[in-house]
Amino acid sequence: MSSARRVLAVVTVGTLGWSAGCAAASHAPDHPKRHKVVYHLNEGGVDRAKAVLVNIENHVHVVGWNSIEALELVVHGPALRTFLARDIDPDVRGKLETLMAGGLKLGACQITMARQKIDFKDLIQGVTAVPSGVVRVMELQEAGYAYVKP
Repeated sequence: MSSARRVLAVVTVGTLGWSAGCAAASHAPDHPKRHKVVYHLNEGGVDRAKAVLVNIENHVHVVGWNSIEALELVVHGPALRTFLARDIDPDVRGKLETLMAGGLKLGACQITMARQKIDFKDLIQGVTAVPSGVVRVMELQEAGYAYVKP
């Protein structure tokens, strides 16, 4: 093997090892990165809401609240009906209340509320109204939030 090829091989292997180590350690105690994340939910149904909330729970479990600068779930479209206080599934309510107590913000689309004739007071406590769900997601992405659509 020529000396140029040996150098290239060493540099390639070293770079791959370095990048893999950095990616794996982004939430490690010795690398206290603070994450900003937006989860996006627009599909209706209790099972879909539970699945997204479990994803968020897992996220928090792995990186820890101390590594989260901001965490928001933006809900619009058919998904919003899942969060009506009078009809909310007990498991969804429990997961959501626990996550919100930790710091999760829940943004509800005002356009969806108007189109579906949902009054803000009919949603569960702690919800924040946002003018548009998709615009909120866009704004958060522009502010450096990682986008997750489970």
